[in-house]
Amino acid sequence: GTFRAPLRIPRPDVAVEATAGTGPAGGIASPRMGTLYIVSTPIGNLEDLSLRAARILGEVEAIFAEDTRRSSILVRHLGHTTPLVSLHAHNEASRTDEVMEKLGAGASVALISDAGTPLLSDPGERVVERALTEGHTVVPVPGPSAILHALVGSGFPNVPFVFLGFPPRKGKERNAFLARVAEAAETVVLFEAPGRTGALLSDLETHCGGDRRVAVAREMTKLHEEFRRGTLKELSRYYLSEGAPRGEITIVVAPPQEGGVRAEGRRDADEEAARILAGVLLRGGESPSRVARELSRRLGISRNQAYEWVQEVAEAAPLSEQSDFIGDQENA
Repeated sequence: GTFRAPLRIPRPDVAVEATAGTGPAGGIASPRMGTLYIVSTPIGNLEDLSLRAARILGEVEAIFAEDTRRSSILVRHLGHTTPLVSLHAHNEASRTDEVMEKLGAGASVALISDAGTPLLSDPGERVVERALTEGHTVVPVPGPSAILHALVGSGFPNVPFVFLGFPPRKGKERNAFLARVAEAAETVVLFEAPGRTGALLSDLETHCGGDRRVAVAREMTKLHEEFRRGTLKELSRYYLSEGAPRGEITIVVAPPQEGGVRAEGRRDADEEAARILAGVLLRGGESPSRVARELSRRLGISRNQAYEWVQEVAEAAPLSEQSDFIGDQENA
């Protein structure tokens, strides 16, 4: 094909961004508009920083970073003296005004996270939304991503996939999150803190079933990078017995369908077994909610799915039995 010279990236003192589709109406930005670069940084190996990212971090007027202490290591490594300004979850609202002030003066600034691609379970969404609303140019600078690194190294289907971030720690929100993973038809990528990895895998085993495939990636791109692959039953036992792993953790949960084997047959078998067991337990006097918990525990299906089937079994029962079920539920 025809060789095309790369588009020039503007220096901080040049406010006009001559790239198609980046201005307010897809054209050239106003001379008084600034440029916000969303720069991906290494997740462990400094050699993964692109030449383009390295240059931009030296050209912008300021770098807004989640943790200035960690990001200063990168900036010093590059030999830059660009000022670092903290922008994290606790000050994003106030810092957004500061970013807009600089952009409004026609400056170029960069937004980075501690590691990887900004905004993915990191602050910055408010900044980007506001910058676009006010007509500034937003330029993503691609690079390392823990999500994609773990996904492509998992050995599971890569398309489609969904990233759900960090799970809630407790309550209804956590149960809903776990049910979302259990019922996902696509590969699911999660983040988790090292100290909570074993507990999360155990909870996932309860909701998804012990034979669901999973990969746990840690220390990615570093000297001791590790991918541990197996079933939820195997890895939950491993991490609960071995203790908290070291390093940043990314978990990839395979979909129920793998290697060309469809999940419908298993789901039909689970549903048939669940309905039979639900009928037995309901007739034995157990409340629907308790029956759903028992089905989830015994069959490894999600609590939400179990409760849905229990309700259907209860509604299909004779009226005399339905009244007994309702009374038991009220007394539970």
